[in-house]
Amino acid sequence: MSRLTLFFFLSVLFLQGCGEKKDPENKVTDINDTMKKKRKEVVYQVFTRLFGNTNTTNKPWGTIEENGVGKFSDFTDKALKEIKDLGVTYVWYTGVPHHALATDYSEYGISGDDPDVIKGRAGSPYAVKDYYSVNPDLADEPEKRLEEFKALIGRTHKADLKLLIDIVPNHVARNYVGKATPEGSEPFGSSDDQSVTYSRDNNFYYIPDSAFKIPQWENGYLPLGGEAHPKVDGKFQEVPAKWTGNGSRLAQPHFNDWYETVKINYGVTPEGTAEFEILPEEYTSMDYKEHHAFWSDKQVPDSWIKFKDIALYWLDMGVDGFRFDMAEMVPVEFWSYMNSAIKMKNPEAFLLAEVYNPGLYRDYIHRGKMDYLYDKVELYDSLKHIMQGHGWTDHIPVVQRGLADIEHHMLHFLENHDEQRIASPEFVGDAQIGKPAMVVSATLSTSPTMIYFGQEVGEPGAEDAGFGKPTRTSIFDYIGVPHHQRWLNEKKFDGGQLRPEEKKLRDFYKRLLNFTINSPGLMGAYEDIHYFNRDHTEAYNHRVLSFVRWSEDEKLVVLSNFDRDTSHEFELKIPENVIAAWQLDQETYTLTDQLYGSKIEMKVENGQGKLKIHLSPLESYIYRID
Repeated sequence: MSRLTLFFFLSVLFLQGCGEKKDPENKVTDINDTMKKKRKEVVYQVFTRLFGNTNTTNKPWGTIEENGVGKFSDFTDKALKEIKDLGVTYVWYTGVPHHALATDYSEYGISGDDPDVIKGRAGSPYAVKDYYSVNPDLADEPEKRLEEFKALIGRTHKADLKLLIDIVPNHVARNYVGKATPEGSEPFGSSDDQSVTYSRDNNFYYIPDSAFKIPQWENGYLPLGGEAHPKVDGKFQEVPAKWTGNGSRLAQPHFNDWYETVKINYGVTPEGTAEFEILPEEYTSMDYKEHHAFWSDKQVPDSWIKFKDIALYWLDMGVDGFRFDMAEMVPVEFWSYMNSAIKMKNPEAFLLAEVYNPGLYRDYIHRGKMDYLYDKVELYDSLKHIMQGHGWTDHIPVVQRGLADIEHHMLHFLENHDEQRIASPEFVGDAQIGKPAMVVSATLSTSPTMIYFGQEVGEPGAEDAGFGKPTRTSIFDYIGVPHHQRWLNEKKFDGGQLRPEEKKLRDFYKRLLNFTINSPGLMGAYEDIHYFNRDHTEAYNHRVLSFVRWSEDEKLVVLSNFDRDTSHEFELKIPENVIAAWQLDQETYTLTDQLYGSKIEMKVENGQGKLKIHLSPLESYIYRID
């Protein structure tokens, strides 16, 4: 079987899995004109309470006094300038809304939380307790926490950056309070009829005549690591019990359930019947204004209105968009309703959703009016397998072809708070191994790129913070982030403590990201040349990847070597159809690498481009035709 035949075979299998047929021919593809933007976006995700923490104690289950915590004020003008100069356009401040946590803030009039229904000591940012307030941990003066966040919004915009925060529509903290809810609105659950399992305008689902019970702890787990605490008594008062955030209908959820949260009711009966208008099929191709008009005269469940009001509240404050947690667990009609309302207020709002089922991608983009979805199951998982040594680069063109109609909407990343750090032993154990994957991730499509703070200096996530295990930087406990802290350099934000290899890695990210946000070619056409070279180029193999990108003003050839120890030499070929599309009529052209400036010649013979390539281990080039 030839490699080109293998490509077609893999494509068919992939596309059958997507339930959608694609043209298998290897054609030059231009993105839809409506998707073209001036530049790519780069999102820098920061875990807000960890970013500015310089404390290096890192005691498992340590208190805020023992292990320290970062603040809004740590994002100084200098810090934001350095983030901007890295090549970033958006900062996603993770963990801003007020969530349940074990630290006592009762002196500020903030009700305490029960560690029996908190994960970690600092608490999960996805167990929100009050959607109209912010985490008191993040404020220098907790009573002025909202004012301090407003000041951060101002500093972020002053740095020519935009910002995102989380909205978690599927669930809230089991002890949701909503104390800061504005006059005229009610906190979730305030008017629920708790005598029934379900009512359309209840915000929660109930288990009548049953009291909530704490899960049976497993694997030696104890709240707060076993520390004595007046509220750690194996009890939490909740009568009647509510359904748990992941959908568990047990009054005593399992330890692995999202027991610290309760599920929001969107007007879907326990049997799965939707008690709201179903969006007509023709709205798949309609814009947000038409979606907004559709809902303008419809009666919708109360939870829809509450979350729409929450989103508009933060937009009014100056937030530029949202990252929506577990969006696929919420009906797509709700997203049409809320996202169209958001876009009516701010047409440029950046709406990013966590959706992991490829079969739902197009529904949540076209009918749910999402701007961007995580490209986790397709690109991220493929790159991870290749980085770990048991995947082939042959799969990347298959993935890209399968997503061609929605490629602009599929945000690329290699790290976030849910995923293992590249440098963790359980991933690949060395941040350098992520460099070719990062080049591919950032240049393959017109979609945004996201990196997670500390990724750019090789943070391995090795600390035992308390709840959960290392490999991911903890989102549940107070902890320091050592490699990142060396870049912080006691809040000088100058990398003064970085080791030489960490400085080089950050320089690589800075060069790459800044190129991407200024490249017109990366917002233009894409063509796979990998399979052409697999069939026609000696010594070119499945550990190398190549493709071309171009616009009227810029023509690019991208190559990456995923091998850790092996160099590759070959004569790369640019197919005739690409040379014709580029309208190249000379015999020789000079190409310049946009990362480090090296130059190479391309000869055009019989309508085909030819470049003599040497790729060292983990080396990438982004060649631009001069």
